[in-house]
Amino acid sequence: MKTLFRVLVTAALLGAASVSAPAQKIAVGLLKYSGGGDWYANPTSLPNLIAFATVQAGMDLDPRPHTVEAGATAIFDCPFVHLTGHGNVVFSEAEVRNLRTYLLGGGFLHIDDNYGLDKYIRAQMKRVLPETDFVELPLSHPIYNQVFDFSRSGLPKIHEHDNKRPQGFALIYEGRVVCFYTYECDLGDGWEDPAVHRDSPESHRAALEMGVNILQFAFTQ
Repeated sequence: MKTLFRVLVTAALLGAASVSAPAQKIAVGLLKYSGGGDWYANPTSLPNLIAFATVQAGMDLDPRPHTVEAGATAIFDCPFVHLTGHGNVVFSEAEVRNLRTYLLGGGFLHIDDNYGLDKYIRAQMKRVLPETDFVELPLSHPIYNQVFDFSRSGLPKIHEHDNKRPQGFALIYEGRVVCFYTYECDLGDGWEDPAVHRDSPESHRAALEMGVNILQFAFTQ
């Protein structure tokens, strides 16, 4: 499955045709989950990120995010899946197994805490990958220096909640980052239409640039 993800992504990024079929646009997924949390928060964020990545980094992305569930086969159509929200997250046993298969098979999950998600998502991801723990990535990590350079500043701080610094955590399996978790950052809020949260143009762009870095890293690591 990892090979399949790599072939699809490479072909789309290069805009080239494979031997048997034309290149496909890369599908970006939005993860729908149970538990009562608002998985649907920030409705303009992924469309804006996709549009920005297409123009600024030449990525051949499907302009429409695909809403996928952790237990559904449709998740395997999306080499990159985004999860956000403010509250509770619950995965069933079948969803845990399917999400684990997705991640170990080459998929990538980006989690963005929209405030209030942390204690729930950490427990659920421990069920998915019990042999791993979230580790903070240093600013020297390649994810901070892809298309745009954040190797000195780190994650942009879009909104303040608890006077904590923004942090980027990863779950690493057999040397590959399978999940990147942006905490105390509100990156997805920064991707939204600026009028939604009245973010400055500088904050909006910084959030989008970091989002492009995450996409690029996920597709090429």
